[in-house]
Amino acid sequence: MRHLNFCISKINEKETRIKVMKLLDQYRLYLLQVPDDFLPKVTPTYSIVPPSITNEFHSSTEDAALKRLDWEIQRDKFLKRIQRAVNRLSQRERQIIVMLYMQPEEMYDYEVYGEMDLSQRSYYRVKAKAFYRLAFALREEVYKKGAAS
Repeated sequence: MRHLNFCISKINEKETRIKVMKLLDQYRLYLLQVPDDFLPKVTPTYSIVPPSITNEFHSSTEDAALKRLDWEIQRDKFLKRIQRAVNRLSQRERQIIVMLYMQPEEMYDYEVYGEMDLSQRSYYRVKAKAFYRLAFALREEVYKKGAAS
């Protein structure tokens, strides 16, 4: 029997972890964020460009509402994507990610492993595995350049 040899690139664990952490931080910010530039303009804007006469009418309020709607749709898609990926993790992995990144109140590692009744070593092992698996679930893993096993 012949064995197949697959050349699979090695994962850059540090960069993968950083990328997942950034996505989780973005998740927390999206829960709280409503940018000022999406609000309608209160003062009129003056321009030297003569108005064009068309059948289209767009006020700054309508433009702001459309822009906000598009942003909210993108935000909701992002939030659901993260939630679906987190739900694919094991119960312990999911609990760590939710407690650290998906609650309004920020928690520290020592608080999480104390509440979960895990040793520090076990906690960090499960947390590292959670980031690794979450990166794959999100398809956000980072590979080492030019490295194949």
